[in-house]
Amino acid sequence: MRILFLFLLSWSLNASTLHLATSSNPARLNPILATDSSSSEIAGFLFNGLVKFDRDSKEIIGDLAKKFYFRDSTTLVFELQEGVKWHDGEEFSAKDVLFTYETLISDKIASPYSAGFRFVKSVKMLSKYKIEVKYKQAYFKALETWMMGILPEHLLKDEQNLMSAKFNTNPVGTGPYKLEQLEYSKNIVLAAFDKYFEGRPKIDKISFHVIGDPMTRFLMLKSAQLDIGSIDPMAFERQLHKDFFEKFNIYEKISLSYTYLGFNLRVEKFKDANVRKALSLAIDRQELVDILFFKHAKVCSGPFLPGTVAFNKSVEVPTQNIVEAKRLLKLAGYDANYPFEFEIVTSNSNAIRPYAAQILQHQLKKAGVVVTLRVMEWQAFLNMVVFPHKFESVLLGWGLSPTPDPYLFWHKDSDKKGGFNLVGYNNSRVNKMIEESQSIVDRKRLGKIWQEMFQLITDDNPYLFLYIPNSITAVNRSIKNVKPSLSGIWYDYRDWEKITIK
Repeated sequence: MRILFLFLLSWSLNASTLHLATSSNPARLNPILATDSSSSEIAGFLFNGLVKFDRDSKEIIGDLAKKFYFRDSTTLVFELQEGVKWHDGEEFSAKDVLFTYETLISDKIASPYSAGFRFVKSVKMLSKYKIEVKYKQAYFKALETWMMGILPEHLLKDEQNLMSAKFNTNPVGTGPYKLEQLEYSKNIVLAAFDKYFEGRPKIDKISFHVIGDPMTRFLMLKSAQLDIGSIDPMAFERQLHKDFFEKFNIYEKISLSYTYLGFNLRVEKFKDANVRKALSLAIDRQELVDILFFKHAKVCSGPFLPGTVAFNKSVEVPTQNIVEAKRLLKLAGYDANYPFEFEIVTSNSNAIRPYAAQILQHQLKKAGVVVTLRVMEWQAFLNMVVFPHKFESVLLGWGLSPTPDPYLFWHKDSDKKGGFNLVGYNNSRVNKMIEESQSIVDRKRLGKIWQEMFQLITDDNPYLFLYIPNSITAVNRSIKNVKPSLSGIWYDYRDWEKITIK
């Protein structure tokens, strides 16, 4: 208790430090290589793109670009902010934008983000602070692509291997915070950047505590050792009391994410459409949501989220039908004497998913399916299972942009090293629709194509789409100026202040 008291006392004396938790060590704090959630979250404080979404994620506004416009349907011009400094004091310019683009399209890196630049014909410096981008054709995500963090040309131009560069653990960006300390499995500290071009953040430091165990994260939040934290629904309903709500404000919204069970379609037994449909009919998605989330989630019906133009509301969630599931499995050659067997692999970094895996195992057993479970640490899960495609099925989730890009997840060309088509999905009709849709900028027309794609993908069952969780975030009342929006709580974080509550 004395150690804990001294620990809390030392934190209270440093009122300008925001204490957060991350579930795993960041793999690479490099925006074009940050594919895991921890790396992406932390890199977001360190780097800027040319543009960003407004606070409600409806309009695209300038970031490192003070102005942008289309000369015609395939020519985009960015006029850059002047006087922007990198964390090492060097000046940002068009050279950095050109360098970042050339790095992304080179064969020296493997990044899923490179796909966003596949329609770029050329990037040209018109002046020190002006860039011209020419596209091969009109592209519906031409602007959003440039939300990618920009890299410093002066530090990386001579780097031979960016994938293993020291820069990835010692990054230099233009963002409102700079890296001060990186202690793996312990603590990652960011310090406010005094010369940030939009003004220095009011909170001096952000300290990310690396805590792999969800229960430990929850207990640290309860004891106010963390200022902000996510709360899973069961804990919210059953384990929080009045004193917690006196210390914390609660912000809840539907998340821009979903959880799925993805089948490795390169594995022979999952190539049979009857098998995949049988597994879909054997589970009860609503029961999964009711057990795990109470009223804090909804069933997911497909690959694009409700509220977007891509969502197809006519697609119904499959109703559990054990009899039909058994019939389809029998057609595929499986029965009580020769049951269908497979493994579900997931990570313990998410508090809910190991329990979801157990429920799926129980539900599938009713159809005679034998499921084994494997729960892994996050980085091992990514590096040994997910990205090398060494799995039969994975229980995972995607966080999505308000403007989805089906190419990243559902086109055959994204089934490659570093790509996000993790399950090896390949439907020739979907591929063609994705290719044709890339040059369509009419949102209404694009929405109709995406909705048809929604139906085709769900009919194929490459994933069992499971649930869309609510995001429940607790913020210590000592943090002032938090203004939640449709995009969440973080949009105005530079204006936050931390006061000492006595």
